[in-house]
Amino acid sequence: MAAYKEIVTKAVIGKGKKHFKNTYTVKSDNKPTTVLGCWIINHKFNGYKKDKQIGVDGSFDINIWYSYDDDTKTTVINKTINYDDLFNVRIKDEADLSLDTDIIVRSLKQPMCQDVDIIDGDTISFTIEKELGVEVVGETKMKIAVEEDEEPWEELTDEADDDTLDDIDKEVDENYMESTNK
Repeated sequence: MAAYKEIVTKAVIGKGKKHFKNTYTVKSDNKPTTVLGCWIINHKFNGYKKDKQIGVDGSFDINIWYSYDDDTKTTVINKTINYDDLFNVRIKDEADLSLDTDIIVRSLKQPMCQDVDIIDGDTISFTIEKELGVEVVGETKMKIAVEEDEEPWEELTDEADDDTLDDIDKEVDENYMESTNK
């Protein structure tokens, strides 16, 4: 019959992903005629615990390239967008979030601009989609079966047997140093 032992280790105790689609607006200095491009750079984020939820606060820079003065001039709007998103991550095996846990956040789908429109003359509306994945790493216990019987020791032998060692002793010239000094 096997005995059982408990091992305390760090493991993923909760995991989830969430898709976000948010619309933002930005005012331009000029009256835009046409939006020529929209791109996102510098996506940064960090996870944290908030009560029984996991939060992710982050930011990214959006660059919107547009033309104005009847498509005769262009410029770029640069704006940093901050976000704070909450996740309801299901925790496995009734683990306790109040204990020492690590929050790992991954961007499963980088923020991308899906739609850009000019509204109200000098305001540009844009829709951003992103997908974030969250893993909660914490202490958990595992039970393992322990085999009580110890494996037998393997007998180790030198590769040279007694006959070989006797042959080496016969061939050794104990007066070698004296014969070479003459």
